[in-house]
Amino acid sequence: MGVLSRMSTIFKSKMNAALDKVEDPRQTLEYSYQRQLQMLQDVKRGLADVVASKKRVELQAEKVKQQADTLEAEAKEALGAGREDLARSALERKAMLVAQIDGLQKQIADLQAEQNKLTLAEQRLSTKVDSFRTQKEVIKAQYTAAQATVRVGEAATGLSEEMADVGLSVQRAQDKTDAMRARASAIDELVDNGVLDGRSGGADPVTDELGKLRSGSQVESDLARLKAEVAGGADR
Repeated sequence: MGVLSRMSTIFKSKMNAALDKVEDPRQTLEYSYQRQLQMLQDVKRGLADVVASKKRVELQAEKVKQQADTLEAEAKEALGAGREDLARSALERKAMLVAQIDGLQKQIADLQAEQNKLTLAEQRLSTKVDSFRTQKEVIKAQYTAAQATVRVGEAATGLSEEMADVGLSVQRAQDKTDAMRARASAIDELVDNGVLDGRSGGADPVTDELGKLRSGSQVESDLARLKAEVAGGADR
C-alpha cells in the first residue's frame, strides 16, 4: 500500500504539473463567471415562476371572493322575498367559498415568503457576480501583462523553449562543422606525410606497371655493372 500510495502521489503531482502548464487562468475565470451567470439566471427564473404562481392564486382568490359576495347578495334577496330556506342555502355555499378563500390566502402568503427569499438571494448573488466580474477582468489583465513580460524576458535572455531549441540546433550544427573540419585536417595531414597518396580511387595500374619496369631495368643494370667489376678484378 505504501508503494501504491507513493505512485499515486507521484502520478497526481505529474498530472497537476501537466494541467498547470496547459491551463489558462483567464479561461478558468471566464468559465467560473459564466457558471455564476447561469446560477443567477436560474434564480431569476425561479423568482419569476413564484411571482407568476402567486398572481394566479390571487386571481383565483379574487374570483372566489366575488362568488362569495354574489351568494351573500342572493341570500339578502331571498330573505327579502320571504325565502329563508334559499337564503340559508346561499349562505352555506358562501361559507364553503370563504373557507376556500382562507386556503388561497395561505397559499398567497407562502408564495410571498418564497418570493421575498428568492428576491434577497437574487440581489446577493447579483452583487457577487458583479464583484466577481470586476475581479475577473483585473486578474485577466494582470495575467496578460505578466505573460507578456515573461515572454519578453525569455526572448531577451534566451530562456524560452523556442530559443532553447534554436540554441540546440546551432550547437549541433557547430559540432558537426567542427567534426568535419577536424576530419578534413586529418586527411590533409595524412596526405602530406605520404600515408595517403591523395587519390580517391586507389593506385593507377599503368603507373604501377611502369614503376615495376623501371625497377626491373635498374636491377638488371646494377647486376651487369657488378658482373663487369667482378670480371675485371679477376683479370688483374
